[in-house]
Amino acid sequence: MPSVHIGCVGGEGVSSPGTEFVLSLGALDQRVRERLRALDDAAFVRRLWERDATLWTSDPEQADQVRARLGWLALPDSAANEVAQVAALAGRVASEGYTDVVLLGIGGASLAPEVVRTTFGGGEGSLDLHVLDTICPDTVRAVERALDLAQTLFVVASESGTTAETVSLAAYFCDRVQRLEGRSCARRLVAVTTAGSPLAQKAEAESYRAVFVVPDDVGGRFAALSHLGLAAAGLAGIDVRELVRRGQRMAAACGAATAAAENEGVVLGAALAELALAGRDKVTLVCAPPLQAFGAWVEQLIAGSLGKDGKGILPVEGEPLGEPAVYGDDRAFLSIAIRGREPGYLRERLQKLEDAGHPVITLTLADAFDLGAEFVRWEIAVATAAAIIGVNPFDEPNVQESKENTRSVLRMYRRDGLLLREDESLNSSFYAGEARLTGALQELFAQARPGDFVALQAWLAQSPDTSRALEEVRLAIRDGLGLATTVGYGPRYLHSTGQYHKGGPNRGLFLQIVGEPKGDIVIPGEAYTFGTLLEAQSLGDLEALRAHGRRVVRISVGEEARGGLAHIRDAVQSALTALRGEAEDGQAASDKRAQS
Repeated sequence: MPSVHIGCVGGEGVSSPGTEFVLSLGALDQRVRERLRALDDAAFVRRLWERDATLWTSDPEQADQVRARLGWLALPDSAANEVAQVAALAGRVASEGYTDVVLLGIGGASLAPEVVRTTFGGGEGSLDLHVLDTICPDTVRAVERALDLAQTLFVVASESGTTAETVSLAAYFCDRVQRLEGRSCARRLVAVTTAGSPLAQKAEAESYRAVFVVPDDVGGRFAALSHLGLAAAGLAGIDVRELVRRGQRMAAACGAATAAAENEGVVLGAALAELALAGRDKVTLVCAPPLQAFGAWVEQLIAGSLGKDGKGILPVEGEPLGEPAVYGDDRAFLSIAIRGREPGYLRERLQKLEDAGHPVITLTLADAFDLGAEFVRWEIAVATAAAIIGVNPFDEPNVQESKENTRSVLRMYRRDGLLLREDESLNSSFYAGEARLTGALQELFAQARPGDFVALQAWLAQSPDTSRALEEVRLAIRDGLGLATTVGYGPRYLHSTGQYHKGGPNRGLFLQIVGEPKGDIVIPGEAYTFGTLLEAQSLGDLEALRAHGRRVVRISVGEEARGGLAHIRDAVQSALTALRGEAEDGQAASDKRAQS
């Protein structure tokens, strides 16, 4: 069972057979202790488990909406039955010769399965699990090439049953299977959705292999221990039973009778909230191997739940650790590792950051199955932080804006056969004028203020080369401006950090980087391609960002993302050099005036 270590300042803590939880918060430690006492005075923990919506809102209508989203509190206990259903089907499909399972989903439907997949891999004789959470044509084709379609099962996962990316991907692969086999694809499809959704109705009408029902009182971000998070992994032969057991233990340890200061989820939430209220609202997530994908799940949970009403906490995921000097006083650091598997350099760098006065929180898991406990801990933590900050963590009011804008672009495309393109896009190709790109970046960076962040929104095919190139760009910006940086692939980030980008504090500088697929794919039953839908989504989000007064530059890299990103990196460095020169000239002029 996880042990609780609260307010351990200066890296002090007690080892235990379970997780180790150490907070090194410096001067903020006392504020967290006071907050925990206030939460006890308000009976917060008891009211949380009683599903008291007034913890987050005093508006009666909104309170009804909140109560309709608190079913996640029951998932650790109810998940045991759901796991048994999945295990029964897993045994059957394995005996029938299937070799692969492909999860078609995005956001809350894909991130938890991706965490489990990358952390555990596959056991001997198990099916290989693939998670496809993009409509980028190049990536869709790459996944298809890696499969033997005749031996592949597809899990179509969408809480609402209407997610555009998921519905389009399902239509494509169903069409491919039908063309291959000359018969209905329905027996190769498993639906994961809420009862009565359009996807559930389609699955029933067409006799899908199975339908796993997600409770309709659980939002996708909080659904890691539902079928949405576990079904695909279970079908691939991963032992999700033990994940659920660990989740049950954490839920019990954080139960209604547990004081706030002894409640691991509540303590983490109180710490995150107090850090944010003190100005340290950029939480840098440092996830050691093999837990790297867990950072993306946490990123979605924090950004989507807390980034609204001009408030929020920005999760900084995937940014390599640097020297203390490159970080401002808006940063906090949170490390997650498995005991005995933490890289030595990681401990050393975190200690340097702590010595420099930065708050550092460390979570050390006993083993990989403690991820089940972490899902529960973090859900409670974010619900707690939301109550303290003063936002409703169970809605996403600004996500819909980008979706509506996308629909508008597609309606124009259906009517006119043309996709409205952004006239102000900058071309990063080697044929474009470098001065124009550098000048635009210089103008954007000149607007940077302390406490801002820079978001790279990459509407590109995800690959190791592209990710390395994006990392070079983000590090040049971080080290040059001293600002937090984030990287998100479109359209996935729309379902993750997209809510924070538009609903959180107006502190972002956005680089929207778009490309062109090397080959496109028509979506069966639609008048447009995956590439068209992808560009419509990027334009829709661009419009939403601008409507909220965000500072944004859109750059096209064409088909050659790697070369285009290298050109962007060089332009970033040139822009930063020019800004430093301007600052030095201004300082020299000021000094000269002072001497005269």
